[in-house]
Amino acid sequence: MKLNFLHDGEFIVVFSLHFGLSAIPFRRRIVTFYACFNFNSYILYLLQDLKDVLQTVPEIENIVGEAVAQALMNAELHEKIDAYVKSPLRSAFTQLMTLNKEAVAEALSKIKKRLNEENQIRTLTPKEQLALRLEKQYPDDVGVLSAFFFNYIKLAPGEALYLDANEPHAYLYGECVECMATSDNVVRAGLTPKYRDVETLCSMLTYKQGLPEILEGVPVDEFTSRYSPPFDEFEVDRCILPSSGTVTFPAVPGPSIFLVLYGKGVMTVNNESISSLQQGDVLFVPAYTQLEISSIIEADRDADKACSPLHLYRAGVNSKALE
Repeated sequence: MKLNFLHDGEFIVVFSLHFGLSAIPFRRRIVTFYACFNFNSYILYLLQDLKDVLQTVPEIENIVGEAVAQALMNAELHEKIDAYVKSPLRSAFTQLMTLNKEAVAEALSKIKKRLNEENQIRTLTPKEQLALRLEKQYPDDVGVLSAFFFNYIKLAPGEALYLDANEPHAYLYGECVECMATSDNVVRAGLTPKYRDVETLCSMLTYKQGLPEILEGVPVDEFTSRYSPPFDEFEVDRCILPSSGTVTFPAVPGPSIFLVLYGKGVMTVNNESISSLQQGDVLFVPAYTQLEISSIIEADRDADKACSPLHLYRAGVNSKALE
């Protein structure tokens, strides 16, 4: 599982298209975070989304083949549509991901030429604009083509989402804070110079269709919001502590890890020792340990920096698992 929070600034990050044991991305603050998750849309819209891809991206239709394309085009809505679409979706995605390099390069060249021409007479869709952007960063990469199969998600500051095991996802750009459960299984597929295991990747996916749930956090106190995914491994607290503010993290039965993203402060542990905190500090806090943290102000020529809040993140065992 994995948690990502958006991080301040304009730095653009392109993450590999990979598959972990379970994931939750969360993000926060100023910059919008862009990502691709799961396969296109949700049940009522799924068929139309897939059909739109086949109808508007001829290069994709040619890649997946007539039989698979026809199976998706002929599908009709009914209560078992999710299961019905999985087989042709698996076939289409596998056919795409196993293309040889020459076929990928040819398809991307055609898409790039067509979209650049159409951009002169109409506004490209967000997914089409994304494809052109990714192609510049990763030319001749099959991950650019796979973007047409995924939901294109934009997270606003303070929003988060989670991803379960064996679901495809790609972090495109923006900055975030991520929490991930212990995993020794990351399989990469595209948008990366690292090793790719396409056969394992295509066989391990669930091929579930749907939009990821966007989490906005539940207030714990006036400075802290909690993001709790629907699994036991962890939860994440986000604390934005104003200048001279103080917050108490009560003792809990499980350990916690704290990350200081911005600002400076001091902490008191179990009402005894006092230590300073600053940007970049990472703390391990044992179970049954109370932590009190205060933000401090230091003189600075830049008034904004002098009064900037203390930004903290805490990852710990999900409270529901400790009840």
